[in-house]
Parts: sequence; structure tokens; C-alpha cells
Amino acid sequence: MKRVLITAGAGGIGRAMAEAFEVAGYEVWVTDVDADALSGCPAGWQCHQASAADEDQMAAVFAQIDRLDVLCANAGVAGPTALVEDIELADWRSCVSVNLEGAFLAAKYAAPLMKEAGRGAITLTSSTAGLFGYPNRAPYAAAKWAVIGLMKTLAMELGPFGVRANAICPGAVEGPRMEGVLAREADAKGMTRDEVYRGYAAGTSMRSFVEASDIADMAVFLASDQARMVSGQVIAVDGHTENPDPRI
Repeated sequence: MKRVLITAGAGGIGRAMAEAFEVAGYEVWVTDVDADALSGCPAGWQCHQASAADEDQMAAVFAQIDRLDVLCANAGVAGPTALVEDIELADWRSCVSVNLEGAFLAAKYAAPLMKEAGRGAITLTSSTAGLFGYPNRAPYAAAKWAVIGLMKTLAMELGPFGVRANAICPGAVEGPRMEGVLAREADAKGMTRDEVYRGYAAGTSMRSFVEASDIADMAVFLASDQARMVSGQVIAVDGHTENPDPRI
């Protein structure tokens, strides 16, 4: 049975990924900082409380893994919603740490296992914020752009060992995390939540948010043999974002 490790896998997009991989027949390992969310995971999953940006905690998780077929480095936080001049350095660093360093640490410890096996697939969760500039979201956008650079480098370094690396760029995903973003952005821009929501939806060709299951389906595909020659790619699952903020 193939094994997948998903960071931030106990809720949101990560939980959808874990459920999709389980259906696909994988042995599922997840890490998450949320103990309550982990306690609600299925009994058959290997669940570990760990911060993706804490090297000691991630090293302890990987010390228990003797092989790994798929890594989904999915951990991320929205970070502050404010103009650049109003962002505190501590908030910038916190956002970049989880979104970028979390992906780096997961890849750092997964790479030797996959190189030894001569196969593997790494998928990093970026964002459409890694494809466009996003007003009031500077640290998040900067980190998600950097995640793509990390992925491109992983693809080049690991390709000779039969290991592929790709990045998924979700658009606006229905769920609690996006609701928090909508509320903060509405407050920052003096708008209502619904106005911000409609603005995000209007910025896509499909005029709609996406579901976490849409992201999960892409992750399972990228891990599959059907994607055996797909590497170094940035794949948006976003209903085609035309403009991240059509109001400006």
C-alpha cells in the first residue's frame, strides 16, 4: 500500500486531501497543530500533532517514517490583511514561516526517503496569490510565490531520482478559513463580507469559489501514475482567476 503524508491534514483542504487519498487506497499520515481536529480523524490514519514550521517536531514525525510515496506539503496560514506599511514584522515572519518554511521542512525530510526509493511525488500547496499580486495580502502572496520557486527547484534536484514535484494553486476555497479572509478584508476595505465575496467570484471565469474536494482531486491525480511525466508544473484549481481583485 502506498503511503501519503499531508501537513495540516486534519482540516480544510488537507482533510479533503487525506480523505481522497484514503479512497484511492493510500495509507494516510497527517500532521496538524490542532489537537482537536486530529482527534476527529478516522482511526485508520496515522495522526501527529506538529507544527509544519517547527523543525524539531517535523523531524520527530519523519523519524517514524521508513518510506514515503507522496508528500502533500499543505500547511499554511492566511496572515495579516493590511497595507504593507501597516504590517508588523512579527506578523510577516509568522506568515512566511508557516507557508514557506513549512513546505521547505516537509520537502527536506521527504526527499531522502524518496531518493532512496527511486520514486515519489511531492505536491506543494501554493495559491493563486502565488500567481498575482494581492492587495492587503503582501506576506501571504510573497510566501506563495516563493513556494513555487521551491517547487521548481525540487523538480530539478529530484527528477534524476524519479521524484516529481508540482504545485497546486487553489483559488478562493469555500470554508471557514476563507470566511476569515473575507471578514478581515471587508473590515480593511470598508466593505461588506458579501461585497468581498462577490468580488472574488467575479474575478474568475467560472464566477464561483472552488471546493476543497476540487483541490484534493488534483492532488490525487498528481500523485498517480497517470501524471508520471508531470513535474515542475504550477496548476491552478481556481475556476480561472482573471484578476485577483476586479474592484481595482
